[in-house]
Amino acid sequence: MARHTGLFLYHMMRLILTRKRNLNAMMLVILVPLLSGCWMAVAAGAGAYGGYKMKEKGYTVQSPITKEGKRSEKNKE
Repeated sequence: MARHTGLFLYHMMRLILTRKRNLNAMMLVILVPLLSGCWMAVAAGAGAYGGYKMKEKGYTVQSPITKEGKRSEKNKE
């Protein structure tokens, strides 16, 4: 009887560990795509914060494309 109980427990533990491994693999497959979007949002936020800090220190950003009317107005001043 003890041998049957030990064998039963062995198979139950093996089943539980297999299910845990499958659950962990499923969680990994689900979470990786979700986290990739988060990293892009973090990078965008870091860039925005860097631009804000540069603006505080006096740096300015100028568009490389300007309209002809705006350029002539600046030349008149």
